[in-house]
Amino acid sequence: MDVAQPKQEHLLALKVMRLTKPTLFTNIPVTCEERDLPGNLFNQLMKDDPSTVKGAEALMLGEMLTLPQNFGNIFLGETFSSYISVHNDSNQVVKDILVKADLQTSSQRLNLSASSAAVAELKPDCCIDDVIHHEVKEIGTHILVCAVSYTTQTGEKMYFRKFFKFQVLKPLDVKTKFYNAETDEVFLEAQIQNITTSPMFMEKVSLEPSIMYNVAELNTVETAGESESTFGSRTYLQPMDTRQYLYCLKPKQEFAEKAGVIKGVTVIGKLDIVWKTNLGERGRLQTSQLQRMAPGYGDVRLSLETIPDTVNLEEPFDITCKITNCSERTMDLVLEMCNTNSIHWCGVSGRQLGKLHPSSSLHLALTLLSSVQGLQSVSGLRLTDTFLKRTYEYDDIAQVCVVSSKVKQES
Repeated sequence: MDVAQPKQEHLLALKVMRLTKPTLFTNIPVTCEERDLPGNLFNQLMKDDPSTVKGAEALMLGEMLTLPQNFGNIFLGETFSSYISVHNDSNQVVKDILVKADLQTSSQRLNLSASSAAVAELKPDCCIDDVIHHEVKEIGTHILVCAVSYTTQTGEKMYFRKFFKFQVLKPLDVKTKFYNAETDEVFLEAQIQNITTSPMFMEKVSLEPSIMYNVAELNTVETAGESESTFGSRTYLQPMDTRQYLYCLKPKQEFAEKAGVIKGVTVIGKLDIVWKTNLGERGRLQTSQLQRMAPGYGDVRLSLETIPDTVNLEEPFDITCKITNCSERTMDLVLEMCNTNSIHWCGVSGRQLGKLHPSSSLHLALTLLSSVQGLQSVSGLRLTDTFLKRTYEYDDIAQVCVVSSKVKQES
């Protein structure tokens, strides 16, 4: 008959504590008017309370700090810090102590130990301390695995480990919208929502563009020669509040002239978001590469370079068009100008524009007039490729305000 051996107690004790900033102590003020039954009793008790602010005892916020009472929440982008302590609870000298800390996520296992070398010996009532840091880059379940191995005085090798499970939550909800302009510019609207339970100080929200674009932030206004944020001087984001940021991306000069290259670009860049929470705890998130739906211009793209905002009734005005070959073949183009009920083209229709090679452009100056007042659409341009006998129609390419010449002179 086998007798079960009693479980051997370990000589070392392992303690793991999360390092977080303290919070400001809050109390619930209890007060009353002097003519009430307690008189000045409640007011005097609050004045004598060491946690209240002198001269502002009725405020809930105090001057003292409170140490964390529980593990708390960990959010994506924050830095997880933990204090690991191995203490010798025995009266023996322990040798060859090795402490290892790993963080297991859903996709990888990371070694967080500062040193992989073993400690030669640990005397009674002494301890080995270590502080680990890790920037959290995944949401979901994380497991901190702490393992300790050592050798007793009798030469027996001992080993034990402990597991600490915690959840990493999502701090921000980021939504993006893209707007493709006719001038190859791309406008990005980023909606950022604070989905935590505490306010955030938004330190930085910037867009790192891809190699083909330059970016301009549209989140400031000029006031008295100084640039001021549209959100004010205090950029706090309260829980469940949403803020919208706007950016304009323009193609770099070396890429702007290559219509075929810009046409197919879908990768725009990535957002870099930095915030601070309670007592300056810093968090950072960087999105993956943002992608837009590439606009479809067809084989030939016609865009307006210049057009006046307001013109006189029945008086000629000039516009400048840019024609770009977005296909992979050479075109031989013919321009036709068709009059509408309000827009009348001046010049010869059916003229030859010549050959246009792939990704090449040409500028075209045209003259037209309007016979009707009001906001009129510029329509009626037709481009025909004589090689394939294919016609491309361009209507409503722009709008112009037509006024009487008398009205414009008076204004």
